[in-house]
Amino acid sequence: MDFNYSAKSAELQNQLAAFMIEHIYPNELRYQDEINAGDRWQPLGMIEELKAKAKAEGLWNLFLGEASGLSNLEYAPLAEMMGRVIWASEVFNCSAPDTGNMEILHIYGTERQKREWLEPLLAGEIRSCFAMTEPDVASSDATNIQASIEADGDEYILNGRKWWSTGAGDARCKLAIFMGKTDPRAAKHLQQSMILVPMDAEGVRVERMLNVFGYDDAPIGHGEITFNGVRVPKSNILLGEGRGFEIAQGRLGPGRVHHCMRLIGVAERSLELMIERATARVAFGKPIIEQGVVRQWIAEARCAIDQARLLVLNAAWKMDTAGSKAARKEIAMIKAVVPRMALKVIDRAIQAHGGGGVSQDHPLAGFWIYARSLRLADGPDEVHLESIAKIEIAERQAE
Repeated sequence: MDFNYSAKSAELQNQLAAFMIEHIYPNELRYQDEINAGDRWQPLGMIEELKAKAKAEGLWNLFLGEASGLSNLEYAPLAEMMGRVIWASEVFNCSAPDTGNMEILHIYGTERQKREWLEPLLAGEIRSCFAMTEPDVASSDATNIQASIEADGDEYILNGRKWWSTGAGDARCKLAIFMGKTDPRAAKHLQQSMILVPMDAEGVRVERMLNVFGYDDAPIGHGEITFNGVRVPKSNILLGEGRGFEIAQGRLGPGRVHHCMRLIGVAERSLELMIERATARVAFGKPIIEQGVVRQWIAEARCAIDQARLLVLNAAWKMDTAGSKAARKEIAMIKAVVPRMALKVIDRAIQAHGGGGVSQDHPLAGFWIYARSLRLADGPDEVHLESIAKIEIAERQAE
């Protein structure tokens, strides 16, 4: 693996760092103030302003290699920079779940589907959600999905209840990618299909927004959605009947790298805030930074962040050189390792801040919730650890 970033990636890192300093960090408080001042589920004027600036500077759709010309390895440090402020990736049209949905449409969509949905998503004109997880089954096993997709003439009829559909609360959310079973009698991994559903289709209803440790995550939100007798044209199906599991696996590879690199950005920012706070505060007659335990926290955080970053960069490199399927173990490893690393760093940063660390005056509480949630999103730790073990055992037995 070559540890040097390409000239293009290095140039974009400099450009993005300057944009963050000029436009993102100074607006962190304004972001929350705008949410609290108006309808919490309407798009923020500030975000739209910053999106226009980012687009004008060419910092747009960097996640999609075909649009940006970047490999996963080249994009990784950019995702880390965006992750330093949780909402920043939206400014560059690089935020989940839209990135994963755009990748699905780009790879698997028909020309009509791309014109209708991918183009406005790439332009940042609309947003989308991903309707897979269900409240009544363990959705970490996608074969458990119970929602149905039944053929009826030139249409499909959809029925099911989904939740944790991130983005469903946003007034700009116009599209759901729905996963359900088209043939419960087929082979286990060929029962599921994915289909495009307009959010304004009759029978689609956002029942409620789910809180995350008491936060509603407005204006994006996480919706519980019912699909009752929803009719969509057969032309809305993605790739074909029985291909849903295949699409889901293809969607998760790059997305997990993006999530993990953003989390490394969160951990880096938390370490910086910990050092800044410990330098400024005095306890028992000397700055906290001179306390032995705090210095140990700082050293351990530096080691852990760098180890995790190298693990993610290795996964990105292997995806670029061998493909997502060949990098299954490496992708599972980063998803198990990075959120837990970030949680430990954030927790110690909170401790160094005292009561302020759990308040709205600092971003650390939001960071902790974000990192804790990602131990469940895209599969819980236990699923990834099981995958790692299975692959490792198979590799050893094949020797």
